[in-house]
Amino acid sequence: MRLLGLDPGLRQTGWGVIDSDANRLSHVANGVVKSSASKPLSERLVELHNGLAAIIAEYAPDEAAVEETFVNKNPASTLKLGQARGVCMLAPGLAGLPVAEYTPNLIKKSVVGAGHAAKQQVETMVGVLLPGIEIAGPDAADALAVAICHAHLRQTAELVAVAGGAR
Repeated sequence: MRLLGLDPGLRQTGWGVIDSDANRLSHVANGVVKSSASKPLSERLVELHNGLAAIIAEYAPDEAAVEETFVNKNPASTLKLGQARGVCMLAPGLAGLPVAEYTPNLIKKSVVGAGHAAKQQVETMVGVLLPGIEIAGPDAADALAVAICHAHLRQTAELVAVAGGAR
């Protein structure tokens, strides 16, 4: 199963693609999609969408997962992040992919083991779980963590469904 993880951001959206086979994870690719700060918001959202659509076309994931928005102290920043997150949900949705959503604390807990882990701890554990990869920066590391979280929780849900069906 090929999974796309997305870490929404208006300036740059992190993305990571992994393959998940039972409890074995392997890295496919990662990076960031950037938008031009000098352009109007609508054009920046189009840049994000086009970048994500190209990644989906190139790597052909089966499912996607997106980090849920946390509330900033600045309402305008939260709103812009929410709009970027909407694009992160729209692009895979338009491609016919199921899209899962996870809170930042759940992502950190499933990857690091602690819901309030620091960004560096997340990046370190991503490197441990996907050895030998070159991570394209903190946003890409966060996106890979989203994909890893989805792989783990998806596998657990499948096991529960199988066990429930056996009764």
